[in-house]
Amino acid sequence: MLKNKVYELAQKFSESTHGSSDYDRDAVYVRGSHDKEYVPYTFLKKELPQITSINQLKAEGFVYSSYDFLEINEFDHWYQSQFNKRLSSKVMKNIGILHLPDQKSIFDTVEIVHQTFQILKDHKVLMNGKNLPIQLGEWYSKIIFGLHQIKSSSQRGFDFKTEEGRIVEVKVHWHDLTSPKGVKIKKSLAELSDFCIIMYVAKNFTIRDILFLDSEFILRKFDTKGHTIFLKDQDVAGYFFSKSDKHFDKVVNKNALLRFASPNLAIKLEDRLK
Repeated sequence: MLKNKVYELAQKFSESTHGSSDYDRDAVYVRGSHDKEYVPYTFLKKELPQITSINQLKAEGFVYSSYDFLEINEFDHWYQSQFNKRLSSKVMKNIGILHLPDQKSIFDTVEIVHQTFQILKDHKVLMNGKNLPIQLGEWYSKIIFGLHQIKSSSQRGFDFKTEEGRIVEVKVHWHDLTSPKGVKIKKSLAELSDFCIIMYVAKNFTIRDILFLDSEFILRKFDTKGHTIFLKDQDVAGYFFSKSDKHFDKVVNKNALLRFASPNLAIKLEDRLK
């Protein structure tokens, strides 16, 4: 099989260094059986003359992705080890990686996700075409803070409102870490709402933290010269639920908050959330 030959060459190439070659100039590298083995496409073509086009690898199931898109830090280490030079940002932007996903595992996972989506739809957690993390984060906000999701009078689709009818802007951030730039909020949405909830959802779909802020406070405290407001962690750290009790009175369902919180957040909240 072509896959096995590619994997063998990636292993063979990675076993020794190639500092005196010009393979560091390749724009395409083929991943081997794991993230620590690669082979330059030009070396692959030399060893396997039957490969005359990248499309032949794609026909075997290989997928082309820019290095910037993939989360494979090991390639950087591999490149430096192989060619005795650091992978510069300029070179990095032009590199593509051919990798072979396990299609059976992906298919099986898609089936599981489909079944999971159906369960969440049956229980009215997922209601439309938004992606899972956003919908899940919005649902967390609804169940924890008792928000009403009401058809918007504008073109936004649905608005979140408190029992008293005050408008809440819900922003979901799905990642284990926040970008240095912070969480982005449109100034216009802050101006149209009474409160802003930022639900920080970890990659495992648990809640890693929550911000519940007055919209007026956001507009007054943070730079609003442009159309976008960035809430950086260091600027709002003191208002996170993990550190501040200020908006605990807004929590309607404490059990839901503790149940869906990450273990780290749950420990910080359990004794304070009375």
